[in-house]
Amino acid sequence: MRVTTPSIKPRKYLMLLSLHGLIRGHELELGRDADTGGQIKYVVDLAKALGEHTDVARVDLVTRRICDASVSSDYAEEIELLSDTARIVRIAAGPDDYLPKEQLWDYLESFTDNLVNWLNTQPRFPDLVHSHYADAGSVGVRLANFLGVPLLHTGHSLGRDKRKRLLAKGVTRDNIERVYNIRQRINAEEDVLANAALVIASTANEIDEQYGLYTYYDPSKMVVIPPGTDLEQFHPPDAEAQIPFQTQLHKFYTHPNRPLILALSRPDERKNILTLIEAYGSSAQLREQANLLIVAGTRDDVRDMDPGARTVLTNILLLLDVYDLYGKMAMPKQHSADDVPDIYRLAAASGGVFVNPALTEPFGLTLLEAAASGLPVVATENGGPVDILANCHNGLLVDPLDAQAMAAAIAQLLNDAGQWQQASMQGIAGVKAHYSWHAHVTSYLEHIAGLEADYRQIPREPIIRSDNLPYRDRGIFTDLDQSLLGDPEALQELIQVLNAQKKSVSFGVVTGRRLDSALALIKKHGIPLPDILISSLGTQIHYRQSLVKDVFWTEHIDHHWNRDRIERSLATLPGLKKQPPMEQTPFKLSYFYDAALAPDTTSIIDLLRSKDLTANVMLSFGQFLDIVPTRASKGQALRYVAQRLEIPLEQMLVSGGSGSDEDMLLGNTQGVIVANRHHEELSHLTGTEQQIFFAQRAYAGGILEAITHYDFFRKDTAQAPV
Repeated sequence: MRVTTPSIKPRKYLMLLSLHGLIRGHELELGRDADTGGQIKYVVDLAKALGEHTDVARVDLVTRRICDASVSSDYAEEIELLSDTARIVRIAAGPDDYLPKEQLWDYLESFTDNLVNWLNTQPRFPDLVHSHYADAGSVGVRLANFLGVPLLHTGHSLGRDKRKRLLAKGVTRDNIERVYNIRQRINAEEDVLANAALVIASTANEIDEQYGLYTYYDPSKMVVIPPGTDLEQFHPPDAEAQIPFQTQLHKFYTHPNRPLILALSRPDERKNILTLIEAYGSSAQLREQANLLIVAGTRDDVRDMDPGARTVLTNILLLLDVYDLYGKMAMPKQHSADDVPDIYRLAAASGGVFVNPALTEPFGLTLLEAAASGLPVVATENGGPVDILANCHNGLLVDPLDAQAMAAAIAQLLNDAGQWQQASMQGIAGVKAHYSWHAHVTSYLEHIAGLEADYRQIPREPIIRSDNLPYRDRGIFTDLDQSLLGDPEALQELIQVLNAQKKSVSFGVVTGRRLDSALALIKKHGIPLPDILISSLGTQIHYRQSLVKDVFWTEHIDHHWNRDRIERSLATLPGLKKQPPMEQTPFKLSYFYDAALAPDTTSIIDLLRSKDLTANVMLSFGQFLDIVPTRASKGQALRYVAQRLEIPLEQMLVSGGSGSDEDMLLGNTQGVIVANRHHEELSHLTGTEQQIFFAQRAYAGGILEAITHYDFFRKDTAQAPV
C-alpha cells in the first residue's frame, strides 16, 4: 500500500549506493560472510519503503555486478525489480569475482565511471545520492560532486571505531592495515563527512561515540533516523500456526519443548557469541529450564569459511563440548532469510528470550525484529540497544563481558511470567510507535526537503549540440610540463600524428598552469591550439580556438569554496611559501612546499577539515602545493568535459607524470604515465589493478608509445550521438 500524503512536486528520483556483499530482493544470504550483515537487509528494505511513498518517483539501489559460479546467478542480473518504483541496479567494476570489501578500493573509480555511463542512458539524473558504508561513500562523493546533487551518507560502521577496538584487543597497527586497509577506509570516511549534505545515523550514541572520532565531525549535518522494521514480516506468533523451522531443531534437543534462548548474528568475534554460551553453560538453572539456539549464518563446511568465521564457529563447537551441551544447544547449518521471522516467532511462542551479546552494537536491527515478534530481549549495554530499550522497554541491558550478569538477566525474564509478558507487549507497541518503515520514510523525506536548493545539476545537453562543435569520438589529453614537453623531436612527431587524426580525435591540454601561462608555453613550442584547454589544475575549462570559457564549470566548482579562510588557516604553517601572484587564481591557492619543514598533505587536509573547510590538496613534484575546490581537479574536469563532448572515457588517452595527474589516470580512461614521471608520487599505482600503461619513453615519446600500445586509432570508432 502506497503512503498517501500530500505530494511534493516534482517527485524525487533517489539513488542508494551499497557496493559490497550480496544484494538481491529475495532470500537474502544474511550471515554468509562478514559482508552480508544487517546493512544488506537495511538497504533493500529502505529502497522498497522509499519507493512506496507518493513523493518518490523512483528509487535505484546500485551495487556491484558479480558473475561468479560460487554465488547465485541472481547477482549477475543488471536490473532486478523490487516494485513498480524501486529496483536494484548492478554495475560492473573490476573482475567478475565476488570480492570482500577490503579488495574493492582499486575498482571504485571504474565503478563510478561505469555508473555515469549507465546514468547517461537514463531519462534523468538522480536528485540525490545516498551512500552506505565507506566504499560506497567514496563513490558517492565522486558521483554527487560530478552531478551537482546532495550527498547523504549512512556509515553503518566506522573505521576509526574499528581500529580503536582492534588495537584494544592487541592487534598490531601493521596487521590492521594489512587485513582491513584501514587508513584508506578512514580517509574515505573523512572525505565523505567533508562533502555530505546530511549524515543519517541510527542512534545518538553512534553520532557521539563513533562520528565524534573524526576530524570533520559536524553534528549540525547529522540526524538520527532509526531503521524501520517490516511489521508485515515480523509479528507475534499465532497460537494456532505451525512453524516449519521447528522440525529442524528436534534432532538437537533432548527436551524440545523448553523455552529457547536465541542468538542470531554473523559468526563474527565482535558478536560475542562465546560469552553467551559461557553464560548458559555455567548456569545449571538455565541448562535445566531452557534450550540454547545459536543461528550464526549458514555453512556447508566450517573448513571452507573465511578465517574469522571459521575461528568463531570452531570455538563455539569447542565450548559446546567443554560445557557438555549436547541435547541442550542447537546451531543449525542452514537457514534462509525467509526462515528468520519464523525463528523469532518460534522463540517467542516457547516463552524464550532473544540475546544480543555483541561487544558493541552500532544499532541492533535484530532487537527490533525480536521486539516486533513479541520476544523479550537481553542486550549489550554498548551502543544502539540503549536507545532501543529506552523507547521499547522490552528487556534488559547487560555488560557483554560479564557472563554471570548475562545469565542472571536471562533467568530473570524466563522466571518472571509477568515481566516477560510486559516486555513482550511493550516491545510490540514500541516498534510500531518508533521503528516502522512508514515513520522512517516520513522522517527521511522531511530531512532531505530543501537540500537541493543549494545545488545545481550538471547540464545534460552536450556542448557539441549547443555550440556547433564537431563531434569527435575520442580524445588525447595530456599534462603540459614534464609530459608533453621535454623531447622536441618526439613532440614534433606527436603534432604530426594529431594533425593527421584531427577529424576524429580531439586534442586537450590539462595543466596546473594558469591560462595565460599555458597559452604562452603552447605558442613557444609550436603546439597547435588544443580543442580543450583545462588550466589551473582543473579550475578553468576553455573550448576551441576562440577559447570559449565554460561558465557553468566555474559556478559548479564554487560550491562551498572559501579561498580566504583557507589562506588564513595555512598562513602560519612552516615550510609553505606562497607562489607569486601570477600563479594564483580565485580558485587556486599555490605554495612552494619544503618537505623538510612543512606538514605532510594528510596533516594539512586534517587541519582544513578541523575548521570545516573542504578542498582538494595536491602535491606535485614534491615541491608545489596547490589547493583547489573540492569539486575541482584534473580528473573531475576531464570527466565533465567527456560528458559535455560525449566522448566515452574508454576512448580518452590521458597522459601524466605527477601527483596532480593521478585522478585523471584512474578509472576508465586509457592512462599512460610517461617514463620521466615523479616516482615518489605515482609509484603506488604500479601495484594496483588500474588500466595504466607505464611507458618506457619520456615526454611526448611516452604518449606516442601509448598510442601504439592501446591501438588508439583503431577503426571501431563510436558513431556520433543522435
